[in-house]
Amino acid sequence: MMLRTAWEFFKHSREADLIIINVDIQLAMKLAALYMLFPFRRRPILANDVLLRAPVTFKAKLTLPIKRFLFSRIDHFSLYAPTLDGYRKYFGIGPDRASYVPFKPNVRYRYEYKVGPDGDYVLCFGRSERDYDTFFSAMEKLPDVPAAIPPPNFDAFKKHTSRFSRGVNELPPNVRILEDDGSMESLIRIIENAKLVVLPMLARKIAPAGIGTYLNAMVMGKCVITSHGVGTTDVLLEGEALLVPPETPDALAAMIRRAWADRELRERTAGTGRKYAEACGGEPELRQRVLDRALEKLAPRR
Repeated sequence: MMLRTAWEFFKHSREADLIIINVDIQLAMKLAALYMLFPFRRRPILANDVLLRAPVTFKAKLTLPIKRFLFSRIDHFSLYAPTLDGYRKYFGIGPDRASYVPFKPNVRYRYEYKVGPDGDYVLCFGRSERDYDTFFSAMEKLPDVPAAIPPPNFDAFKKHTSRFSRGVNELPPNVRILEDDGSMESLIRIIENAKLVVLPMLARKIAPAGIGTYLNAMVMGKCVITSHGVGTTDVLLEGEALLVPPETPDALAAMIRRAWADRELRERTAGTGRKYAEACGGEPELRQRVLDRALEKLAPRR
């Protein structure tokens, strides 16, 4: 049964053995609160794909005790990276109540796309905890290497705590803004025309943001450069992507220069990354993995 609000979940609880809530952590917390008021309706809750951020603002720090308490009422979390240091430190979510489930490329099975390592530019894109400032600083050190980004969405960057502090008229001369109508077909075209896909992430990241983005690029046969951290170092094996320290323009520039010039490295990394992305399957395989984990951790023994 597919439900969308906490009240719908609560109302149908008697018909279920367990509850799976995907992405929407606010909904999971509301349902946990309802179960506290009406414990006779309670069923085990698995929250899947929970992206949390370190509390840095006054409001986030003020509400943290409430979140920690409500999270303690959620029975299990299935997450797309195994590292839990930040989740345990800030939110009390440790390995006793969380499990790693591999993610999938969103374009798999659903859209047509070309596969190949060649392209015309270094592409940087995405909105969750991206570090565009480091990318721009790196590209200033590579004036002969063409780069591109989609049109920046500053509201989305603010909401998802990405760093993009320059105006569109202050970008390096070798970084151009691509046409993008916001459709998946447009996104696929942008990736297809890239020679390298670069995803610089912020060092403070505690959640596996960016995994779907790099898996899409990998399954399309692109060489990916991204940052060490949650969702990369702990998920990818050596050779599946090229990793650099976060927020380090010199290291990023050096890796872009190397991969841009070294066709053998670029094609080898793209091929290894594609094998991993294809092994992750698509939406059907991911749903089965999440369901299996829910049944393993929470299903009543009969």
